[in-house]
Amino acid sequence: MIGLTEKISLYGFNNLTKTLSFNIYDICYAKTEREKKDYLAYIDEQYNSERLTRILCDVSDMIGAHVLNISKQDYEPQGASVNILITEEALPVYLVDPSCNLGADIINKNGLMRDNVVGHLDKSHLTVHTYPESHPENEISTFRVDIDVGTCGNISPLNALDYLIGSFDSDIITIDYRVRGFTRDTAGAKYFIDHKINSIQNYVDKKTLRRYDAIDMNIYQSNIFHTKMMLRDIDLENYLFDRDIREIPREKRMHVRDLLFHEMNEIFYGVNIYDE
Repeated sequence: MIGLTEKISLYGFNNLTKTLSFNIYDICYAKTEREKKDYLAYIDEQYNSERLTRILCDVSDMIGAHVLNISKQDYEPQGASVNILITEEALPVYLVDPSCNLGADIINKNGLMRDNVVGHLDKSHLTVHTYPESHPENEISTFRVDIDVGTCGNISPLNALDYLIGSFDSDIITIDYRVRGFTRDTAGAKYFIDHKINSIQNYVDKKTLRRYDAIDMNIYQSNIFHTKMMLRDIDLENYLFDRDIREIPREKRMHVRDLLFHEMNEIFYGVNIYDE
């Protein structure tokens, strides 16, 4: 395989498609119906479409891409979605399809001109969706964010992975990375991947990894990589919404911790765990 710093002399365009799917879960203890509603309202405001757009624009900068088009939406009663088309190579503005908004509302706020925005390469995009929800029978509420970064060419979505983890309160993280298609060198030989990788964890900061238990499930022959991460330590104070830990009797704190741990394990392992 080819290292990250090595360049392949290609015959034509590098049309390898690299896709990163990133999912995070935030878990919260909200005892009353009021607390649950307030938590969902807080999440809805904290991760509205404007902030999510900013995050995706930062990701675009980090991977060396440029914004072509932005669409975003906040939903009722909660949730938000953002979709951004990106490009790798700079093109004159007159070549951009007139239906594209060129990310003007974002770019103008940063003081940039429209001619800094460039053309679209097929299947290069960033998307984010949010899913806040509450358990109907206990005091646990959860918030999920799904982010997909799809690129072709030399840019890699893995370069933004550590930034994404730090942009959200991440109790549980699932990450999928896959490379599809092939590109050719000048002699006609196929390359099905253009960089070395044996684990997604290679692209996560070591300080971050020390905070999580992580497992890999990879299919190297197919360039498919999957990593799951769960926060190791539960500091109960970080999981209470609008409530001081001193308001919870000491004998009940273990029950709350068990509820949180139960929810996190079900999400991490993808199975329902029933109490005996």
